Amino acid sequence: MATTEECRGALDRLSDNLAKADGDVRSAATLDRSLSCHIRDLDLTFTGRVTAGRIAVLDTLEGPPPEKADIRLEMTGDDLVAMVDGRLDFAKAWASGRVRLEAGFRDLLRLRTLL
Repeated sequence: MATTEECRGALDRLSDNLAKADGDVRSAATLDRSLSCHIRDLDLTFTGRVTAGRIAVLDTLEGPPPEKADIRLEMTGDDLVAMVDGRLDFAKAWASGRVRLEAGFRDLLRLRTLL
């Protein structure tokens, strides 16, 4: 089971990857939206913002997200680490229910480029 530190590190690496992206991926990553990432097996939530092509994690809270963020992710810590490391395909994990992504329709259209 991934630790809190490993999950936070995975989010930092994902942010770095978004910052280095170009083309359609870079355009999709320039959203300015609140973000929550609930890690089910650790029962903790990272909250922050997607802004300027990066993910800024602002807080780590126990339990599910206290507020509804614009973009909401939910998964296990192992799945988060595996996706960022390229060992788990997001689209397949999402289709199978291992990963949940909730966002407004317009955000989903922009985020599809990242998936």
